[in-house]
Amino acid sequence: MAYDTISTGNVPLKMWTQGVPVESAAIDQLRNVARLPFICGHVAVMPDVHFGIGATVGSVIATKGAIVPAAVGVDIGCGMIAAQTNLTAEDLPDSLREIRSTIEEAVPVGKASHVELRADVSNRWHDLVPRYATIVEKHKGANTRDAPALQLGTLGGGNHFIEVCLDEDACVWVMLHSGSRGIGNRIGTYFIAKAREEMVRQDINLPDRDLAYLVEGSELFDDYVDAVGWAQDYASANRKAMMTEVMGALRQHLPRIALTEMYVNCHHNYVNQERHLGETVWVTRKGAVSAQDGEFGIIPGSMGARSYIVRGKGNAESFHSCAHGAGRRMSRGAAKRQFTIDDHVAATDGVECRKDAGVLDETPAAYKAIDDVMAAQTDLVDAVHQLKQVLCVKG
Repeated sequence: MAYDTISTGNVPLKMWTQGVPVESAAIDQLRNVARLPFICGHVAVMPDVHFGIGATVGSVIATKGAIVPAAVGVDIGCGMIAAQTNLTAEDLPDSLREIRSTIEEAVPVGKASHVELRADVSNRWHDLVPRYATIVEKHKGANTRDAPALQLGTLGGGNHFIEVCLDEDACVWVMLHSGSRGIGNRIGTYFIAKAREEMVRQDINLPDRDLAYLVEGSELFDDYVDAVGWAQDYASANRKAMMTEVMGALRQHLPRIALTEMYVNCHHNYVNQERHLGETVWVTRKGAVSAQDGEFGIIPGSMGARSYIVRGKGNAESFHSCAHGAGRRMSRGAAKRQFTIDDHVAATDGVECRKDAGVLDETPAAYKAIDDVMAAQTDLVDAVHQLKQVLCVKG
């Protein structure tokens, strides 16, 4: 078997973690999820699994008749774009510092937003406005003080990044990672609170309040599905707008650069209605990527390791899913305490990126070995391209 099975007293955990360390807290968290009465078949656990807020990162949860909003989380629709360009390594200058600076000027990072609507962003926001207005008119608490229109095309912080990479043939790629920004966070937080209120109202006791759920057929469930679907669309549009900004920045230094047809845009924090186990179910992928037969996905390493473009094998046991990255092996606080700036400089040798104390929580050694993660899921995906970053922008 490519996976190990753990009994829970309800549905089992199927763990694609052979050769990859998993902390006990993540197993305990997964057991609690598996004991929910509406889980279908089993819980699929990806090799990048680690303890998370709300639900275990690297878990795939199929449910019938209910959704757990905290399992989707607050970075709704977080995911990635990877796009191959027409350039090769020979087209890049010896120093990439000026290119990194131009990208950082074009794409706001951290909590920053654009100061005005650009044409591309304005068009994308125009398409999103009607559904957004309907959602926040009914659920005013789901609105945000941040301006969602001005956050389209922005990176955010944490593990979000923009990279220029080279593949195994020295072709240049652009890859980025971000989600639904402040508005996704607000929608997620609001409906997580509503689900908890429902548990109190119905006198339902749970081992973890983050497992609070909304029941299909209720008005609140329908409203959440509408809101989370909108946030996922916003996240996808955000990545597309950011890619436009990054390509514009690159053209200032590399006028010939253009995208090829190899272009992948995928979520890895989301919920979707799908057909599995002979039933129509809700599939929540918390730090996992859809890997249907022939479907392309992205599995990034840390900011100093390889990343992979993969093709799904449609493995039914994993609910057609795979890992979404290397997965953390330690908390952000632990990484900051354990590693020094010198450690980070050595680990990111050859990569044009920040090399200061502000990114120590993202240093490569804070993550699992991407080679081990890939080896544990050979029955889920085939590696199509290996990417090595030469430039990385962090929030």
